Amino acid sequence: MTHRIVVVGGGAGGLELATRLGRTLGKRGKAAITLVDAHLTHLWKPLLHEVAAGSLNSSENELNYVAQAKWNHFEFQIGRLCGLDRAAQRIALAATFDEAGIELVPARTLPYDSLVIAVGSITNDFGIAGAAEHCVFLDTPVHAERFHHQLLRHYLRAHAREGAHQHISVAIVGAGATGVELAAELRHAAQQLTAYGLSGIAPQDMRITLIEAGPKVLPALLERVSEPAHQTLKKLGITVFTSSPVKEVAADSLKMADGSVIFASLKVWAAGIRAPAFLNNLDGLESNRIGQLVVRPTLQTTLDDNIFALGDCAACPLGDGRQNVPPRAQAAHQQAALLVKSMQLRLNDRPLPPYRYRDYGSLVSLSRFSAVGNLMGNLMGSIKLEGWLARMFYLSLYRMHQIVLYGAFRTALLMLSDRIGRSTEPRLKLH
Repeated sequence: MTHRIVVVGGGAGGLELATRLGRTLGKRGKAAITLVDAHLTHLWKPLLHEVAAGSLNSSENELNYVAQAKWNHFEFQIGRLCGLDRAAQRIALAATFDEAGIELVPARTLPYDSLVIAVGSITNDFGIAGAAEHCVFLDTPVHAERFHHQLLRHYLRAHAREGAHQHISVAIVGAGATGVELAAELRHAAQQLTAYGLSGIAPQDMRITLIEAGPKVLPALLERVSEPAHQTLKKLGITVFTSSPVKEVAADSLKMADGSVIFASLKVWAAGIRAPAFLNNLDGLESNRIGQLVVRPTLQTTLDDNIFALGDCAACPLGDGRQNVPPRAQAAHQQAALLVKSMQLRLNDRPLPPYRYRDYGSLVSLSRFSAVGNLMGNLMGSIKLEGWLARMFYLSLYRMHQIVLYGAFRTALLMLSDRIGRSTEPRLKLH
């Protein structure tokens, strides 16, 4: 009987894994590969801040799972994981409904021999009162589009009221990579919206506030990287508060731990991550305090050799045993590459290799203005990058993701198409 490999989650890691397994094991008939996701399309998650600001049209950068499956010898099933039966080696998928509430695909189960859970992470509001009700979380393209529409409505209303000087206030909670990148992208969007004639709100009247509970922006990065980013944000007119925990969120403001109040008509929460709640107690699999599945260095879950987890939803130990692999796109990419080899070994009943995280550095985009980061390697150590060169390296990360999914030739065609499109389309999405 053909070995059945089911990958749940079509994010960067899950989609790369299904694609590579399809091209190897699936194409040769050595295994049946199935990818499961609750949506029909994939968008690289690090791009969501650009979708929110309107710098990127999500529909032009989405990948269709059905087409990708056809081209790469795997099967796609739409559905949301809602249950697991480890004894029977089956997963349960919830029914899928359309916008009107009509059932499109019924609830069902799928059998597996090897199961890989790669469902990523969602925003962690840490139980702060009002955060979930009054803030936008940038977890999906739908969330990013919702924020963009809210932003555009403010500009269109201001544009219709000629002569009335108005402003818009945006508060972003969390000065990690997402928060910093969104703040810079919004400053660029404010300039572009005015250039296209929506002048009811001047660029300087988009008042952007970035709030961080820790002592510095980009808390996961070195001081020599975070400090230039902080200075660039200040030059762009973005107000940055550090060591400023949020106590409560209201409809039009944020109440701080020190008693101060920050007023904002638009609020984004980007302060932390956790695994999706359904992973807690998933047929007894071990999870940690933020819901991640605990895995061994082979990426197998601690209680079931047939179930693997990768990416943000997995708590994978680093070599020192005291910390886990950080939730970064490069980790998911590396783990997907390892599991391609592991699945081939598994079919031959051979031992599986351990995952060893390699930190190649971090890059943070500051929109068209700049980028900062550091690159790491065995020979060159850690090299700080800033400005145009850092931005070129940052842009190359997305192209590398595309090469894995499409191949080098098709990615080159996509790059050419993007360049041609710049001359026929607005620089900002205006709808």
